[in-house]
Amino acid sequence: MLAIVTTHPIQYQTPIWRALAADGRVPFEVWYLTDFGVRPSRDRQFDKTFQWDIDLLSGYPHAFLKTAAGATPVDFWRCRLAENLRARVANAGVKALWIQGWQVAGYWQAARQAKAAGAEVWLRAESNDLAPVPLWKRPLKRAALGYLFERIGRFFIIGSANRRLYRNYGVPESKLLAAPYAVDNARFAAQADALRGQRADIRRAWGIADDAFCVLFCGKFIAKKRPLDLIAAARQAIASGTKVHLLFAGSGELGNALRAACRVAIDADERGITSTDAGAPPASFTGFLNQSEISRAYVAADALVLPSDAGETWGLVVNEAMASGLPCIVSEACGCAEDLVAPQWRFPLDDSHAVALRIIAMKASGAGTQKTLPTIADTVAAVAQAYTALSARQ
Repeated sequence: MLAIVTTHPIQYQTPIWRALAADGRVPFEVWYLTDFGVRPSRDRQFDKTFQWDIDLLSGYPHAFLKTAAGATPVDFWRCRLAENLRARVANAGVKALWIQGWQVAGYWQAARQAKAAGAEVWLRAESNDLAPVPLWKRPLKRAALGYLFERIGRFFIIGSANRRLYRNYGVPESKLLAAPYAVDNARFAAQADALRGQRADIRRAWGIADDAFCVLFCGKFIAKKRPLDLIAAARQAIASGTKVHLLFAGSGELGNALRAACRVAIDADERGITSTDAGAPPASFTGFLNQSEISRAYVAADALVLPSDAGETWGLVVNEAMASGLPCIVSEACGCAEDLVAPQWRFPLDDSHAVALRIIAMKASGAGTQKTLPTIADTVAAVAQAYTALSARQ
């Protein structure tokens, strides 16, 4: 059996678990460290309490592990095991245990305990080689990750920058297996198709002019995602004669600063903040949109821009947008950029002029040439290949 350890039920991962169950080649169970998101949960970066409005627990085998009191997926030490997995691994006949990174203590514990019980450890993480590492931190990081990587039997690769990270740490190519990051493409395509006929009404409800080129920012309003860069780019595009309307879907600590830099047309959160500067771009704020609602933003917009820095280890919002038929303009610092976005629609980090030029060009071209989207089936195939090879060796 394969045991999959992950921090909590995640809307991007659940379709993989269901697809694995439907495929049937790999016996498995998902072991959760917390129930964050399937109950009302406080997200500090969204600055709100939320609960996902789609089912994340049916259609595949799963269990919740015993963890420390107050365990949360965003706190390294608090998200730790309060049970030893050795007996559970042995009793379940676990051949391999798959962890999703190294950002919580529970992953390190699970890897060590599974290895002690004789199971092989697999890893699928988001980290890549794009983020600069401070000089003082490099030896510490190399020592810690080197220790972990030496104990991993199989690395599932989500993209090019992720692969380079492992190769830079000396992981042999023979241990790497492509399992590209994907979302439930069919669900997002179906949701968008169902809403396409309502596009004009959705735009009007959000105060978007019929003839405006609507640029979407979707995600948390936090520093690493650099939403203020998009406002600077929109100002330049407007000054050049392009009619741009910004659509902000999400929430977070930069919410007030964003509103103060825009002429707010509609604000679902009713903050009452807006700019009086005639040169400020018009913008609408949808508030937090849950999974059943987010497709309205993808249908209303003409392009998505993700201006994030290297803290954006991937950017699955780009997968979602593309699956919904929405072209994307993405910072070169984002982990997904080189795998999902054609070169002409990428831009250097912190270059609002480059963003403005791409917005203008995309409006003129009517669409952006994008690369082929990976699918969940790619990951299922990789897992089945790894499990079959492991079974043959044992």
